[in-house]
Amino acid sequence: MQQGRISYLADRNGNDNRRRGTFNIGVVIFSALFVYLIIMLVMYLTAGHISTYMVTEGTLSQNENYTALALRSEQVVTAPESGTVSYYVQDGDKASKDTCVCSIGDAAEEESVQSSSETEPDDSEMEQIRSLASAFSGAWRSDEYDSVYHFRYSLQSMLANHAGTGRTISGTRVKTPSDGVIAYTTDGLEGLKAEEVTADDFDRSSHASSAIQSDTAVSSGDPVFRVITDDTWELVFPVSDRQYASLSSRSVIKVRFEKDGLSENGDLSLFDKDGTHYALVTLYSGMVRYCDDRYLDIELVTNTVSGLKIPISSIVNKEFYVIPVSFEVSGGDDGQTSGFIRQTKDENGNQTTEFVEADLYEKTTLDDGTEVYYVDEDTFSEGDIIIQTDSRSTYTVGNVSVLEGVYCTNLGYAQFRKVNILDQNEEYAIVAEGTDYGISQYDYIVRDGTDVDESQILHES
Repeated sequence: MQQGRISYLADRNGNDNRRRGTFNIGVVIFSALFVYLIIMLVMYLTAGHISTYMVTEGTLSQNENYTALALRSEQVVTAPESGTVSYYVQDGDKASKDTCVCSIGDAAEEESVQSSSETEPDDSEMEQIRSLASAFSGAWRSDEYDSVYHFRYSLQSMLANHAGTGRTISGTRVKTPSDGVIAYTTDGLEGLKAEEVTADDFDRSSHASSAIQSDTAVSSGDPVFRVITDDTWELVFPVSDRQYASLSSRSVIKVRFEKDGLSENGDLSLFDKDGTHYALVTLYSGMVRYCDDRYLDIELVTNTVSGLKIPISSIVNKEFYVIPVSFEVSGGDDGQTSGFIRQTKDENGNQTTEFVEADLYEKTTLDDGTEVYYVDEDTFSEGDIIIQTDSRSTYTVGNVSVLEGVYCTNLGYAQFRKVNILDQNEEYAIVAEGTDYGISQYDYIVRDGTDVDESQILHES
């Protein structure tokens, strides 16, 4: 039995076929990948994570906001007698001299005439109504409730103008004394001149505007409408000492109106009255859009600098060696690479030279008139000696200066990139485009430059 078992375990050549351990390559590869993933996970969890920012073009919001008093060449027309007023010209429309704007008559008679001529507004008039409602909705502010009355009156005036088309006008007609834009609000500041303005004139509560509506009872001498006789108008507003100094060098200014976001260009002048600085902007268009507004919230567009917009927190200072321009040479394999000749010693202590390629980040002139390049500190060591090839002049590397820049993350590690700041506020800076060794639009930079070191491998959060 034992002999038979032994012969079963051996082949006919006498080789032992007993089962041996086998090498499984799949298990080895899987184990290596698993270890690699564990290492990468540990590195990711223990590494510092940084926040990045995509560079885009933009401007800074540094413009000053003011509340301005609108001054116009305007005349108030009053009711010649008592009665009910009916209007036939829409608010904000232009009318020629002797145009019948409204009539004053008996209420019962006026109602009878209106009821006999009522028709539905056509498509064009309905589009005007929708446009009026849309403009009111877009400009609505809860702290300016007078605008509700202005909108209501404009709508009533539009409907009254529709109803009055082709109908007989009853009562005493009130006509325009001259050509101009018709407005139906009054506030007691009509005809005010810039040189007459006082601090009290900027109190809105003391000069609330009132709107006269169709079918309203008026007494003889009450205002019934205004005629604005000139498209040229003015904005006047108080300014601080700092704002006065900032505006003193300007003669032309761009004004943006918060009511609708539209802008107008005007002439700027400054004056003092009763110990207060005032700015006066003369405008030559756009008056009709704001003919019912005495107080306008405006923004003076004084900041027109544009460029690449980056966070202030991303800007860092980096030291560079400064080397005189006169020591620059061209070399390398192509003979066109910028660099310097460094003086060294070989292994036997003999003096020799070598060409050192260098990135020239900046060229500037020092106070003593010397032109220098900014060269990365990694290019040389302090105390290195560079020479001029056409003379015996030498320069010892050691003087440093600082450039402002950011850390670019496009390649996955921190690369210093120079920036030239054009303008800045507390949060953002505008930097020039197209600078050598600078940044471009859509580059990614470190949002907080103090979080990283140059050449550090980065993990974005």
